[in-house]
Amino acid sequence: MNLPVSSRLQFTPDLNICRVLNGMWQVSGAHGRINPTAAIQSMFQYMDAGFTTWDLADHYDPAEDLMGEFRRQVIAKRTKEALSNIQAFTKWVPRPGKMTKKIVEENISISLKRMNVDSLDLMQFHWWEYRDTNYLDALKYMTELQTEGKIKYLALTNFDTEHLQIITDADIKIVSNQVQFSIIDRRPEVNMIRFCQENNIKLFTYGTVCGGFLSEKYLGKPEPAAFQLDTASLRKYKNMIDAWGGWNLFQELLSTLKQIAEKHKVSISNVAIRYILDKPSVAGVIVGTRLGISEHIADNARVFQFSLDTEDLNNIDFISSKSRNLYDLIGDCGDEYRK
Repeated sequence: MNLPVSSRLQFTPDLNICRVLNGMWQVSGAHGRINPTAAIQSMFQYMDAGFTTWDLADHYDPAEDLMGEFRRQVIAKRTKEALSNIQAFTKWVPRPGKMTKKIVEENISISLKRMNVDSLDLMQFHWWEYRDTNYLDALKYMTELQTEGKIKYLALTNFDTEHLQIITDADIKIVSNQVQFSIIDRRPEVNMIRFCQENNIKLFTYGTVCGGFLSEKYLGKPEPAAFQLDTASLRKYKNMIDAWGGWNLFQELLSTLKQIAEKHKVSISNVAIRYILDKPSVAGVIVGTRLGISEHIADNARVFQFSLDTEDLNNIDFISSKSRNLYDLIGDCGDEYRK
């Protein structure tokens, strides 16, 4: 399988990425047991299909270790030069509190060692408590590590527009912010996208297929009970669907997306991903990978085989106009984590 040129983005001068990223939250244990051997085999399949860009984090249990082992096996089975085809974006999610250069350096060193790299492609920083302004110290120390070559680029995860502005005003260069963004959750359109356009910041989006809810699997089906939601993703995004407008309106949306999908000979998930990929400032959409359990390589590839037309967009927007305003209910991007 060869993905088209449109599947790639020159994200930075030295990082050419796949616009559908492989999300590794699903290996964290909250989505079922992962077999490391099968997971590594699956990672080769994704890479060989053109899905070369990975999103992980220090707290996704074995994710960084899997990346490190994957890199070792790439060297052993291919060549060291083949590593240049892999982009691995991790996160650091510290507990709020005093930040020193030593604390920051020690934590970054852990990720470097686990991932078997000399320099992190992208460090996406998350901070739980805005009232604790030590996040600015942490970012300043990471900037020093960037100068020292241990981090290539600095980024954020789930920061709102107000605090992205504070960080930018502090002359800290941020290249991207990772936020929840889907047909269901369009909060980034309120303020975030405009700010990112003005400051040359890209967005990586997650929750774009709502943990699998935006798929044929749930079309025409009764509302699932809580005990049927057997992964962390399903539980998280069922709550989002409830806040957005409930199961009946969600069925209207799925029916509309199915009509669009049939028109383009793709899947509902493809339509959901394409819709967000085409939004301004969006560099890529993160799609969860349950490595060694279930793969969606062929389906994800179809995202790059079609375009949504004006009629499609209008039909989606018509359903969205019936929903509640999640920005009014929840707040800006990431605010759901800080209530």
